[in-house]
Amino acid sequence: MEARCSLNYEVQLRASGFLRIAGVDEAGRGPLAGPVVAAAVVLPEDFTHTKLTDSKKLSPKMRERIYEELLANPAVTHSVVALDAPEIDRLNILRATHEAMRRAVLQLSQPPDHVLIDGLPVRPFPFAQTALVGGDALSLSIAAASVVAKVTRDRLMLALDAVYPQYAFAQHKGYGTELHMARLREHGPSPVHRRSFGPVSQLVLALE
Repeated sequence: MEARCSLNYEVQLRASGFLRIAGVDEAGRGPLAGPVVAAAVVLPEDFTHTKLTDSKKLSPKMRERIYEELLANPAVTHSVVALDAPEIDRLNILRATHEAMRRAVLQLSQPPDHVLIDGLPVRPFPFAQTALVGGDALSLSIAAASVVAKVTRDRLMLALDAVYPQYAFAQHKGYGTELHMARLREHGPSPVHRRSFGPVSQLVLALE
């Protein structure tokens, strides 16, 4: 039976003396266009939520609802950082994701005592960390960060859709869908496409 998303990890850390705990997650590692977004969220000790879990398991409508609830809660602290396609191309996607995570935590209004990170450890990192594979379905702090990162990125892709309507970013959010690839072949890459990603770089070479 799948473990329920909870504050169990946060409770354990507080029992060890880490009082201010941030959850960190990212959205947008896989797409061919747009930014990678990382969020850091610090939940209050008495936080509860019956629906919050890994953002990928939530409907877009539920993600938006939870996002608005989190941001409206004065006891919830959050920070979001987006790294654009040129920076992803310069750093590579893994390093860009880690850099976004570091910046998100550093931009919190108060530094955390410990950080719960979805996935594998991030090295180097400015704070003590616990990495949890599948953590966005285990820790409410990470789940909250996953929702904030995902909704933020989706909204950024809607804004890019208005600038580059020929790519239909609103429909696929930059992922390599059949529609996206068809539009890429038709129009070539835009300034927000990740030219270091295989499908885009191959297309650039074919067009040269």
